Amino acid sequence: MMGLDDIYQGPFKKYLEMLAPGTIFRIGVENILQANTGGLIVVGDSPELMSIVNGGFHIDCEFTPARLYELAKMDGAIITNHNATRILKANVQLSPDSALPSNETGIRHRTAQRVARQTGELVVAISQRRKQVTLYQGNITFRLRDLNSILVKANQALQTLEKHRNVLGRELHRLSGLEFEDMVTVSEVCEVLKRAIKVLRIAREIE
Repeated sequence: MMGLDDIYQGPFKKYLEMLAPGTIFRIGVENILQANTGGLIVVGDSPELMSIVNGGFHIDCEFTPARLYELAKMDGAIITNHNATRILKANVQLSPDSALPSNETGIRHRTAQRVARQTGELVVAISQRRKQVTLYQGNITFRLRDLNSILVKANQALQTLEKHRNVLGRELHRLSGLEFEDMVTVSEVCEVLKRAIKVLRIAREIE
């Protein structure tokens, strides 16, 4: 089973960056959430995906948050290109293989999961009822945190990082003094290394 570290550091990381707070894509998604309309967005136009797309309108326009929000008012799914810089189609019906397994209950999320498993494309499901954003890609299911909780956690982690960096700086300065006097012990070096590793772990969590 894939862990969070694999998701954050593996190929899926590019999708998290695409939907990071402040990006054009995330702003559009947040607008849909606030409007309480829900939506289904597929990022990619591979032949595998297009073979299960039915109906809808051919758009092929530049991606903007406002356009995404307006098009999401329709019932069907929205198709963008592979890097979500252009909106290709809107109000389409997706017909994935119904034999593919899905542990979701709602029709929108069940469709999203099956499309992701069948095509390997990123599918973004925005829940009208639960006010949640869920990403599906291959066999990965990832629920985005809301912006407020992300900001609170990031601020707390930055304060913790600053505290540990200050302590590490003092310990390195003390270690340098001991080195000049040829009084450094293995235990003291290990303690500084442990502090440095902790700083790196906190920095990775913030990223």
